[in-house]
Amino acid sequence: MTEPELIELAISLLKAESEQAVINILEKIGLWDNESAWRLYGDKENNYSTIGAQQSRPESALVEKLVNSVDSVLTAECLGKGINPESSEAPENIRNAVSQFFNIHNGMLYNLTPTERTKLAMKIGLVATGNTAKKGFACYSIFDDGEGQTPNKMPNTFLSIGEKNKMKIPFVQGKFNMGSTGVLRFCGRRNLQLIITKRNPNLPKEESDLSNDKWGFTIVKRIFPEGNYKSSRYVYLVNPINKDSKDNPVFQFNADSLPILPGKYPIPYEKPMYHGSYVKLYEYQMEGLRTNLTLDPYNRLSLLMPSLALPVRLYERRDGYQANSAETTLNGLAVRLEEDKRNNLESENWPSSHDLSVLGEKMKIKVYAFKKDFTSSKKPTQKYVKDEGIIFTINGQTHGFINKRFFHRKSIGLGNLSDSLIVTVDCSGVSGETREDLFMNSRDRLVDSSELRNEIEKQLEKILKEHPGLRDLKHKRHKEEIENKLDDSKPLVDIVENIMKRSPSLSTLFSSGFRIKNPFKLKDTETESKYKGKLFPSFFKIDKESNPQNPKECPLNQTSFRVQFSTDVNNDYFDREIDKGEHKLLLNGEEFEGTKALNLWNGHATLNINTNDFILDGSIYEFTSIVSDINHLEPFINKFYVKMVAPSKPKRGDNGNRKKPSSNKKGKGDKNYDDLALPNVIEVSRDDKNWNGKGFNEFTALYTENNGEDLGWAFYINTDNIHLLNEQKSNKKIDVSILKAQYKYSLVIMGMSMIKASEDNVLVEPEDIDLSKMISMFTSSISPVILPLLASLGELVDLEPDTITI
Repeated sequence: MTEPELIELAISLLKAESEQAVINILEKIGLWDNESAWRLYGDKENNYSTIGAQQSRPESALVEKLVNSVDSVLTAECLGKGINPESSEAPENIRNAVSQFFNIHNGMLYNLTPTERTKLAMKIGLVATGNTAKKGFACYSIFDDGEGQTPNKMPNTFLSIGEKNKMKIPFVQGKFNMGSTGVLRFCGRRNLQLIITKRNPNLPKEESDLSNDKWGFTIVKRIFPEGNYKSSRYVYLVNPINKDSKDNPVFQFNADSLPILPGKYPIPYEKPMYHGSYVKLYEYQMEGLRTNLTLDPYNRLSLLMPSLALPVRLYERRDGYQANSAETTLNGLAVRLEEDKRNNLESENWPSSHDLSVLGEKMKIKVYAFKKDFTSSKKPTQKYVKDEGIIFTINGQTHGFINKRFFHRKSIGLGNLSDSLIVTVDCSGVSGETREDLFMNSRDRLVDSSELRNEIEKQLEKILKEHPGLRDLKHKRHKEEIENKLDDSKPLVDIVENIMKRSPSLSTLFSSGFRIKNPFKLKDTETESKYKGKLFPSFFKIDKESNPQNPKECPLNQTSFRVQFSTDVNNDYFDREIDKGEHKLLLNGEEFEGTKALNLWNGHATLNINTNDFILDGSIYEFTSIVSDINHLEPFINKFYVKMVAPSKPKRGDNGNRKKPSSNKKGKGDKNYDDLALPNVIEVSRDDKNWNGKGFNEFTALYTENNGEDLGWAFYINTDNIHLLNEQKSNKKIDVSILKAQYKYSLVIMGMSMIKASEDNVLVEPEDIDLSKMISMFTSSISPVILPLLASLGELVDLEPDTITI
């Protein structure tokens, strides 16, 4: 083919908006079925084993493409300044690279104005073209004006697997040379992908490469198993100048520029592209995210790249979509949270920051607590996340999540805050070995179970449970939700006592986990809510000093101990975007390599230290806490001393149980009104603020929340359940108030039974559904038959035994 024909072919493939259109183009010129025109991806016959084991979600795979574009732009800037990216002169990490090459303070986008971020975002773009949601799947294209590749280098870069192209470059994210293939499985049925690229002419050239000034392009496709092949193969389009395709190069041509960048909406291809890379994914199966690119996809990508190194411009170019704008700039979740926190967070004291070290690996934690609008059914965090509660990141890219069900755990007890919290864990500082132990190679999920993950979860549980701000917010929110709504517990108590007399087996439901709590004996948090911290601390001192002669004592059977400090710094001091503080802990003069967590909240810092991580021989241990930042020439140093002593004994009897009373009179061991283990029961009607707040509809029956040992379980009963209302309307024999009571207490006892079954491991919760959700689903499904069943079974009592057939 002549160069004009090659340019026409490249442009026609790029403008094709379906995989069938691509197939038709290639069939017309005799390339689709020409074996000499298709070379094995990575020159490996079994390439599907690698390509097919990448990201499990299309949006996660798409992120890898965007990350590669960021790497390409950073590498181009490095080379353009005459620095070898693999040399000691290159930036040590991605933040330093952004700071050095783009003059951004601390390498954080938060330090740019929106206008500056939008201007910078012109270097990387994501374009949606083709089908709208109603017609099918759209095409997504990623372009950048970064390094680009020569056509002759494409087999060893874009089209390679497992090559060490970027392994020695310290400031890039994509080092594994396989992540960008994750998108292929989501590209239509035949997994078609287009690549067009040209090397940046301003960068150093290899004189031996005769394709330096040329554009190269190819199409990737999947060949399904056939003949002796047991698995699929991925191949890419090459110029069939030789019979054996492995010797054939990709198609290439000369052109100063190509008119392929998006113009004004809805024009998808108009502005010139002079160099860099352009990748198109045909009929990309973004299931669940097929709305306007600036809406749901934007929110999801923000979550998956919370601390983007460089901004990305999003272009919606599908004719037929309407939104406030057809373009927007993707800056990442961190920027959004920082800019929105004044309006969306509970107070200016949030987020709080926490320094966590697990088995010597350092991590930074941020806890965001969002306001709740009781008049809306929207969840407070809905704008930012779906079901993600804990977000794990490395160099600004999300590598895994823990579902928000985590907050419902009995060991945490933040059920009523689960839709109001986002926790981020920055793992950028962990070692390569730890990354492998914690994250799957696909970089989109955590390893299901490992010693490291279990220990991290254990520490997160402790941080969240003991967080004074979350504890106060939980109480405040609970009071707002149930004030003037809490049922008189006496009727339920009478029913339960009657049940216990008739059926001892049912009495096991009422364990100490269901104790009635007084929801209004809450801590006064007004003083703490008025806390105003400083940007940098003027003091950071230990509350209770110790010395070798009078050390802090820790029992040998205690797995951890805590040390508290006072300060006057902001809560986000240790994990803010700029000028953050650093904490270091020394044990006997050497850096402590065990598990520790430093939690900062409203002038109080709590340091938790695991005792399992050093020798317990009764010696006196010297600890040194060092807090430093750029504003202080001298750090804040606090020494404290700890001695392991004899194991502590239980405060109660030998087995920790209460003693039974010695007489028939009621004593402390009896279950009386004040000691019955019952949940708080709250009625919810359509005009109640909890109707929207708890996501009720006409079919909801019971909603439950585990709010920890201090507040216990809360049971929200839907008194406007459609089946209850129908029964009250149609059943003329029984008073409506009695029907309501039967319905309500039946649901309560069913819910308590399921909780008891869970505690006894009889009811096992699946990974994707927590106990509260299971109770809600079960009670909603059984609510139509509760009252008819009670009435029908009651009639059996009046029948003669010999008239009943079983």
